[in-house]
Order: sequence, then C-alpha cells, then structure tokens
Amino acid sequence: MSIPWGDIATFSTAALSAVATVGAWLAAHRSAKTADTVARIEQDRWHADLLPRFQITIEHAEGDRATLSVRLVGPLSLCHRDEIRLKVVPSDGLSRLRFTPGADGAGVAGQTVAPFSLQVGTGRPFSLERTRAPLRQRGEDRDRRWRDDWLNKPRRLVLTCGREGFKTWTVPCEVAVPEATRARRLD
Repeated sequence: MSIPWGDIATFSTAALSAVATVGAWLAAHRSAKTADTVARIEQDRWHADLLPRFQITIEHAEGDRATLSVRLVGPLSLCHRDEIRLKVVPSDGLSRLRFTPGADGAGVAGQTVAPFSLQVGTGRPFSLERTRAPLRQRGEDRDRRWRDDWLNKPRRLVLTCGREGFKTWTVPCEVAVPEATRARRLD
C-alpha cells in the first residue's frame, strides 16, 4: 500500500494555512482593540485640555445684595461654550447666598440660573442675595449668628458647560468672598 504523500502535504498545508488565518485574525482583532483604546485615551486627553477656565468674583453691593461675576477666560481653542449651567452648592445643605429669585432665570430656591452661553474673554454678572437664617436657629440674634457662621467663608459653585459635538465639562470651584468686618450694634 502506498502512502499518498501529495495528499498529506496538501491537507497539512491547508491546516497550517487555517491556523495562520486564525492567528492573523486574532492579531488584527487585538490591534483594533488597542487602536480603539488609544483613540479613547487621546479623546479624553483632548477633552481635558479643553476644560473651561473661569474667573469668578463676588462683589458686595448694598445691604443683603451682591454681584457674582462669571468670566470665561479659556481655552482659546474652543472659542465659546453653547450652554453653561451655574449652581450654588451649599457645603452643609444650606448656603448664606443664593441667586435672586426671578433674576437671570433663577428659581424660587435661588440655587440655579437659566443656562447661558459665553464667548472666551466675555463674562456676565448675576444678582445674589443673602438668605435668611433657618428656622432651626432660635433666638433674637439668629440672623446675626447666621451671618457670623458664614462670614468670610468661600462659596461653592458648580459650572456645567456644553458645546455641540463634545461631552459636557463639570467645573467645581470655590469663590472667595470679599473680607467683611464683623460689626455689632451696642445698645
């Protein structure tokens, strides 16, 4: 009986070709997965490079009012933000300042204003007012104690920025309040 060496060589070559094809497919699949990972990392880095930079100040006005100035200072590469949402974030569930209800689209609680847009290098003011002391504080001097608790402490804000074609950016910040002196009335 003769061994068909030609057929064995053909089948062996076909089997090795099939193994090589599977190996090439696995390598291509791993390469595509790596390319997707690198592209995602690069996109996240680019998104982080475009993080908005703001200059935010609070200036006291008369009485219980103040002005919050929000200015978009960068990055220049994105030029503008289509939508910016601004929110006062209380540190313990309460805040001494709030947006003046009704002004700038602020709600009754005064924690947010209506979304707005800004170009790099421009800004806009927002009206703030002092909140009243919570009912849990008792006594005739509760308003004074409420003011003293928050005297010269920074205010926390969160800005959520959007631009068409990009993921949103969330920018938390603390805004220094101008130094205020504590004056008491002596009777």
